[in-house]
Amino acid sequence: MGKDMESGEPPFGARDYQDPPPAPLVDPEELGKWSFYRALIAEFIATMLFLYITVLTVIGYKSQVDPALNGTECDGVGILGIAWAFGGMIFVLVYCTAGISGGHINPAVTFGLFLARKVSLVRAVMYMVAQCLGAICGCGLVKAFQKARYTRYGGGANELSDGYSKGVGLGAEIIGTFVLVYTVFSATDPKRNARDSHVPVLAPLPIGFAVFMVHLATIPVTGTGINPARSLGAAVMYNKDKAWDDQWMFWVGPFIGAAIAAFYYQYILRAGAVKAFGSSRSNA
Repeated sequence: MGKDMESGEPPFGARDYQDPPPAPLVDPEELGKWSFYRALIAEFIATMLFLYITVLTVIGYKSQVDPALNGTECDGVGILGIAWAFGGMIFVLVYCTAGISGGHINPAVTFGLFLARKVSLVRAVMYMVAQCLGAICGCGLVKAFQKARYTRYGGGANELSDGYSKGVGLGAEIIGTFVLVYTVFSATDPKRNARDSHVPVLAPLPIGFAVFMVHLATIPVTGTGINPARSLGAAVMYNKDKAWDDQWMFWVGPFIGAAIAAFYYQYILRAGAVKAFGSSRSNA
């Protein structure tokens, strides 16, 4: 006789993971919990630090390559260094805040998770407000510390580069945000964590790498938004017409990209897995 199955071991074909229940559309009870306000504070501080480090890196790079200051294209961190600053900070901040707020740090990510019923409408709206306020404060710190150079070097504001149409810029923002939000869903999927437990995956790492790779591709096109709070914070502090003229692109594009990623992952990839699971059960 074969060896009996150990108690506690799931039968063949049984689920070895558990999806969290869908978040309620409106959950007013959250407003009375300290954990909710702690999460808002975490999102505010994380977004503020994100904008402070990244925009300061952008301005520092532009000052280092400024011919008026005897700079050359070989000076400074370059586009590669700027991409590392954005991706690296996302890795660090998601790692620090994931257990408190989920580590969104981006209204587009929050929007995608809301569409997938991972967060309630109340939490999603309040997260976006906290993120935008944090981004404005982060850029405000940069302007305070680099007042002489802030306006001269564009304030780190996202603008459509010369030679590109608005359609190209919008497409770049849609695809870039799709890559990011798709990575967020994949890296935080409870099914993946259970089935691939033999391959340790630190969720903030692929998310940070996604931000890094997208910046490498789209910095020459739009400066890379993929985060409406980042674009809004820089535009508010810089406050020039060009930054405001293109601002719509850095909201519409990321929200469309996030929506497509949420639909693709939740209703195509995950729905296919559910159907396959149901079919194997019915044939057993």
